[in-house]
Amino acid sequence: MIGFRMVLPVVAAAGFYAALVRPRLLRWGATSEEANRAYPGDELIPEATGQSTMAVTLPAPPERVWPWLVQMGHGRAGWYSWDRLDNIGHRSAERIVSEWQNVKAGDRMVTVPNEASWFTVAMLDEPRTLVLQDDLQIPTGKPFDPRGTYPSAYTEGIWAFHLQPVEGGQTRLVVRTRGRGKPRVLDRITAVALGEPAHFIMQHRQFQNLRRRLQAEPANADRPRVTAGSGD
Repeated sequence: MIGFRMVLPVVAAAGFYAALVRPRLLRWGATSEEANRAYPGDELIPEATGQSTMAVTLPAPPERVWPWLVQMGHGRAGWYSWDRLDNIGHRSAERIVSEWQNVKAGDRMVTVPNEASWFTVAMLDEPRTLVLQDDLQIPTGKPFDPRGTYPSAYTEGIWAFHLQPVEGGQTRLVVRTRGRGKPRVLDRITAVALGEPAHFIMQHRQFQNLRRRLQAEPANADRPRVTAGSGD
């Protein structure tokens, strides 16, 4: 009886999270149409076992949002999220940096100082679509080439940014993630318990910081070339 009483709250909490909390995290800010539609880049992860769609309306047209996105990466502009967690404590840029704008498909946006891990720019359609992909071996965390032989244990996914102009000179930014991996059970447990909540926290923060940067940026002003800002 004592064991049952101890387990019951855990089961109840897990059921509450699965039924009410998790569905909201996976489509935070997105309409039903945005969450259910297909986007360019979805096909890069066929038979995905996990997917999320988050969205926000930003106070600038896509042409002004786009430069902030393409300059992301460690050693570049950062990720505009919680810098102590995802950028080794380095401050994300507060300005557009011109030398970080020439991005093309196949380029890498590195995630760690030694450049041992990165997102690959899988698709690029200025200023509408930016799709980043990562393919990692387990347990080493080393990238692998998905065009070759897959390792026995891996995780792969996309982090895709889709920009649509909306009324008032604003941008509807929809961020789609899709992922899969093997062993499948381990991949799903890790994704649900850690990956999905972490993505929600970091993506929500990025939305907030992008909005703040765009609101602070004069629409027609020249953009100074700087490499760091006030921090997040």
